[in-house]
Amino acid sequence: MMSEPTTATAPASPMSGAPYRWRWAALFVILAGEVMDLLDAMVTNIAAPEMRADLGGSEAVIQWLGAAYTLSMAVGLITGGRLGDIFGRRRMFLIGAAGFTVGSLLCAVAQSPEVLIGARVIQGLFGSIMLPQGLGMIKEMFPPSEMGKAFGMFGPVMGLSAVGGPILAGWLVTADFWGTSWRMIFLINLPLGLAALLAGMRFLPESRSPRPPRLDLAGVALASVGAFLVIYPLVQGRENDWPVWAFVMLAASVLVFAVFGWFQSRRSRAGGDPLIVPSLFRKRAFTGGLFTGMVFFSGMAGFMLAFNLYCQLGLGYSPLKAGLAMVPWSGGMILGFGLAQGLQKFGRKLLQGGTLIMTLGVLGVLLTLNLAGMHVSPWQLAPALIVSGIGMGLLMSPFFDIVLAGVEEHETGSASGTLTAVQQLGNAFGVALLGTVFFDLLGDVPTAGSFDHAIKITLWVVAGMLLLTFVVAFLLPKQARENAEAAH
Repeated sequence: MMSEPTTATAPASPMSGAPYRWRWAALFVILAGEVMDLLDAMVTNIAAPEMRADLGGSEAVIQWLGAAYTLSMAVGLITGGRLGDIFGRRRMFLIGAAGFTVGSLLCAVAQSPEVLIGARVIQGLFGSIMLPQGLGMIKEMFPPSEMGKAFGMFGPVMGLSAVGGPILAGWLVTADFWGTSWRMIFLINLPLGLAALLAGMRFLPESRSPRPPRLDLAGVALASVGAFLVIYPLVQGRENDWPVWAFVMLAASVLVFAVFGWFQSRRSRAGGDPLIVPSLFRKRAFTGGLFTGMVFFSGMAGFMLAFNLYCQLGLGYSPLKAGLAMVPWSGGMILGFGLAQGLQKFGRKLLQGGTLIMTLGVLGVLLTLNLAGMHVSPWQLAPALIVSGIGMGLLMSPFFDIVLAGVEEHETGSASGTLTAVQQLGNAFGVALLGTVFFDLLGDVPTAGSFDHAIKITLWVVAGMLLLTFVVAFLLPKQARENAEAAH
């Protein structure tokens, strides 16, 4: 029989005969952590103009508010799960939640853009410690008969966060409670984080790997430096008229990633625990999945930043109206996820079909802007955004399963962590790249005409990136793992 919790704050490990008693309460604690991350990943898109107006700084500040969070999250995720394997998943979840909450407080009280960006880095790093622990705990807490139901909770929560996040951010900024303006979008994390901490101490089980891997700190350092050498010149290069150092940094990033690959192979041959299992890069499906994910997530993150800036600075929407304008996209994405559940048998075709539908939606937004001009309303944009969201849901639903179908069982953990990190890295890269394209087109003195021109060119770039996603997806297996035999 399962041992009962020995104290009110330290439940025993669930690894015993009966299912863990407090598993559903623990699941809601894990979901609370997911909600904090999902909200904070989106809110700065809505609040960024207000933040810059209040704190000052250049246009690059707007890009860094999103890129700093996702870049630090990407780097941390590579090793975040291993910290739980080594030191205990409950402990690392609580440390991550506490650090994320403190980072939110630092964001809320920041008096300069540099401090705010630094606090976003803290949020991202501690978020990357908190989030990976949930998967391991769920696998230990729930019996196989309930596993599907437990993981099924993530879909609705992510969907509600996608819909509610922009609305909540816009409402809080517009309402300006007690003169807090944009600061309230971070202050709201304080009660949520505190509740997650208290409930986590009460309900989360002790859990760790019986054979914990060793940390590859040198690998983490190389991956971090390589990613920074890509993102920094893309964001700052434009403001400095593309000096030589920007191109030197981009070239150096290639060298650093090459050294990273060599170091991972060397560590693996020596019997160590590399961050990324080198054999993964010899699999066409995995490398194709990395490239597909990087292109797709870059395009989406860049589009969402440019679209929100266009709505507020170009069309004059309030933060709340801009948040509401994104609801059709989020609603379409939820609908797309729902439709995809009955279409999984189509595997890669489903993913590629979603890509084409999404491209049509983006071109529909472009057509709407051409027809309605600078007086376009959220209602006029809604049909094209719904189509885009449906395509995104259809694309994302089978993505991870299809990519992982091409890897061996013993490589799945490393592959999953790498894919999740690439998703975040793609978000940072997209904000840097398409944000630079958008601001470049605006010129030094933005006008209504330059905003119109900038968003239209950016939409063409996004459409091109989606078509590239469609082409690269041919590198992926035709089916997810359970249907992989049929593909051969």
